[in-house]
Amino acid sequence: MVAVVLASEVVGGDRLDSGPPLALVHGFTQTRRSWAPLAERLAATRPVVLVDAPGHGGSADQRLNLWSAGRELVRTVGEADLLGYSMGARICLHAALGSPDQVRRLVLVGATAGIPDPGARARRRADDLALADSIEQGGDRALPAFFERWLAGPLFEGLSADAAGVEERLANTAAGLAASLRLCGTGTQDPLDERLGQLAMPVLLVAGERDAKFRAEAERLAAGIPGAETVVVEDAGHACHLEQPDAFFHLVDAWLTRTAPAPA
Repeated sequence: MVAVVLASEVVGGDRLDSGPPLALVHGFTQTRRSWAPLAERLAATRPVVLVDAPGHGGSADQRLNLWSAGRELVRTVGEADLLGYSMGARICLHAALGSPDQVRRLVLVGATAGIPDPGARARRRADDLALADSIEQGGDRALPAFFERWLAGPLFEGLSADAAGVEERLANTAAGLAASLRLCGTGTQDPLDERLGQLAMPVLLVAGERDAKFRAEAERLAAGIPGAETVVVEDAGHACHLEQPDAFFHLVDAWLTRTAPAPA
C-alpha cells in the first residue's frame, strides 16, 4: 500500500530534538492554519506539527475514511502527542486506537465515541450525504455562502467573526469538503465504546461549558477510557479553543507539562 503523507508544517522546528512533537488536527471546513495563534504559543516549549485533514487545505485531494485518516496521520507525524478538534478529534481517536504505540498522549476537543443508536446514526449519515451533495453541486464559488450558513448554526453560537477564520476556510474546495463528509462525517463513525478501554495513554477530554451535547460525549468517553481526565472550558461553546484561546492554551499546556513522560 502506498503511504499518503498529509500536508503539514512544523512550528518550533528548532525544538525537534526535544522529543516527539504535538500534532494538531483541525475541524471540518478548517485548515491547518486555523491553529496558527495557538500553535505559536504551544511551540514555545515543544515542536508542533499542523496537519491538513483529508479533504482539506493541502490534503484536499486525499480520500480517506476515519480509520485510514488516522493511519495516515500517524505516518505523517510519526510518534507524537495528538490534539484534535471535532472532526480532527475523531481522526485522532481512530489514530490512537489503530496505532497505540505511536500515540504518546491524546487530547480530544469536542469529540464523540459515535452515535450508538442505529436509526439515529443512519439519519445522521443521510444528512451528511445530503449536505455533501449540496456542497458539491454549489461548487467552490458557493463556499462563502455555505460557510456563512455553517457558522450560523448552534454549534458556533458565540464564535466571533474574527475567531471563525473564514479566510482560512476559503482555502478549501467543495469537492474536498464533500468527500470529507462522506468519508469522515459523524454518520460514518461506528460506535467505539467497546474499544475505548484499549487506550492506555494519558487522555484529556475537553468541551465548552455551553456545549451540552459534547460535554455529555466527553463524560461518555471518560467512562470508557482508563484514567482519562475531563475538563470544561468556561463561557465557551463547541469551538472552545477559538472562543477562549487563553483559557484553552493554559489548560492544555499545563496538562501536557504535568503528564510529560519521564526522561529515559
